[in-house]
Amino acid sequence: MDAGDEHVQVTGRSEIAAGVVGLTLARPGGGRLPDWTPGSHIDLILPTGAVRQFSLCGDRWDPYAYQVAVLREPGGRGGSQYVHDRLAVGDVVGFGGPRNNFPLVPSERYLFIAGGIGITPLLPMIVQADRLGADWELAYCGRSRASMAFADQLAGHGRRVRILAADDPGPAEAGPSGAGPAPRRLAVAAELAAHDPARKVYCCGPAGLLADAEHAARAWPAGTLRTERFAARELGAPARDTPFEVYLLRSGKVVSVPPGISVLEAVSAAGSRILSSCRQGLCGTCETAVAAGTPDHRDSILGDDERSGGDCMFVCVSRSLSDRLVLDL
Repeated sequence: MDAGDEHVQVTGRSEIAAGVVGLTLARPGGGRLPDWTPGSHIDLILPTGAVRQFSLCGDRWDPYAYQVAVLREPGGRGGSQYVHDRLAVGDVVGFGGPRNNFPLVPSERYLFIAGGIGITPLLPMIVQADRLGADWELAYCGRSRASMAFADQLAGHGRRVRILAADDPGPAEAGPSGAGPAPRRLAVAAELAAHDPARKVYCCGPAGLLADAEHAARAWPAGTLRTERFAARELGAPARDTPFEVYLLRSGKVVSVPPGISVLEAVSAAGSRILSSCRQGLCGTCETAVAAGTPDHRDSILGDDERSGGDCMFVCVSRSLSDRLVLDL
């Protein structure tokens, strides 16, 4: 774990929906926080040593406070339970970032699709779209109306926002992925049935929702649908099961990476420091420039066009298709 050396203090805490806690974070003793853009997230480094990523969902023009919303995940790795059960106003935690793997790009029109806590990175995007005078719509789905954070706030936008809760009256039909009652998945499929070249679609939420959106948009041009995941994709076997070399451009070191050892682990063991956090190819902390060679991309961040560029990789999970990689380290 090596996500940064800065700290923030919890200055506010509230339950903003069933199972969702909102936190306000500031520098201990005051002071300006780093600027951020819509779609950004930060790492919180909890006293247990756990590092978790949370989307910034507050006012990006407030330089002295960050806002995050944390969903309790009983089947998770313990980070959300700590936030819900133990993190209190006045507590100080480490933080890293902000980083943005989900940036809002210019467009005439936007469609935002959120599932559950996936609404958080989209909130600042909606504010930005409004500021720019862009046309936008939001489809926001969840398991229950009570669990949908910011639903009342968003309802103030009128017909631009469709809030679709599983416990609302309506047909209990299975979605395209076949996972339970999902009238909101049918709504997403309908929204994406026709491609609008002047519209960008941003989707964040559970894996099933993202899979349905990606399936519906599979023939669209690259970059039209943009997604962000809260859980890493399942990793299959790497493309090669033999060692490869990594040449570190700045230090001149040559590091051998055997099967079963990540590039991050091998390079760190050789004495080169790389910031890292999730170690799942999800947060973007360990992004490294590639000067030569062909990466075997295994992350959950890059799109197909970015992967084909081959000029960066996330060394916590990605490996090499070539015998040698040259990294800007």
